[in-house]
Amino acid sequence: MYVVIRAGTGSIRFWLASIGWRRYRLVTVVETFQIIIVVIVILIIIALSIKIASQWQRAVILRLGRFIGIRGPGLFILIPFIDRIAYLIDLRVNTTEFKAEKTITKDTVPVDVDAVLFWKVLDPQKAALEVVNYNQAISWAAQTALREVIGKSELAEILEGRAKLDVELQKVISGRTNQWGVNVDSVEIRDVVIPEGLQNAMSMQAQAERERQARVILGESEKLIAGKFKEAADIYENNPHAMHLRAMNMLYEGLKAKENSVIVLVPASVLDTMALGNVMGVTAMANSLLPEKTKKGTPSTEKGTE
Repeated sequence: MYVVIRAGTGSIRFWLASIGWRRYRLVTVVETFQIIIVVIVILIIIALSIKIASQWQRAVILRLGRFIGIRGPGLFILIPFIDRIAYLIDLRVNTTEFKAEKTITKDTVPVDVDAVLFWKVLDPQKAALEVVNYNQAISWAAQTALREVIGKSELAEILEGRAKLDVELQKVISGRTNQWGVNVDSVEIRDVVIPEGLQNAMSMQAQAERERQARVILGESEKLIAGKFKEAADIYENNPHAMHLRAMNMLYEGLKAKENSVIVLVPASVLDTMALGNVMGVTAMANSLLPEKTKKGTPSTEKGTE
């Protein structure tokens, strides 16, 4: 009986010891799992808290829907699930292409104008809070300003005075975008397209204008030449010796122009001025100036002269 009791008591003790070991092992596993979960949660919170903005970026931070400030560039920390980045704004210079199609000018000419806008954000807070989408707003503001400026200008002003239109466009667009914290650096008109029929008419007009200018210049030149001739005539009229020298020079130039020149036509008044006598004397003088080869090739002329 005693042995049985002891055996039974030992079995109970062993059974109780095995139950305690299992409980201890179960508690250890649960605690380890809880520690792992806590570590993971902490890492997630840290990951959600740490943010980085590039050198050209600024982060607009809202806390429970309210603006609290601008963060960046570099590393900054947020409160997870409370703070959030509403906008990440680029401060570099941006370009926006815009156009005005079939816009009527002041002189009722339809034109298509392409332009480009250079702008950048100066105040990230205004760009985020004052307008829903500042990129789209800038594009629409530039397009409407371009149409407005074209409607106030004539076609000649658009084609010839692009620099002036660029300055005017910049002024109009800046007046609309400054309230959004955006500064317009410059506006450049790239191309102006007009109807083909009008292009042909303008080409004909330009050609006629060039011809008119050419005729005016020619007439002015003729007027100047006539004046110089009149001055020369007055000099020759009062100075017979000058006229004589001029006639001799004209005769010499005519003879030496071509080696085979034989006949020289000289006005009678020039012959009288030069006192050469008659045409035979002029011919003899011409023959004396010609080369020997030319003289041999004209025997009939020599005989006639004799």
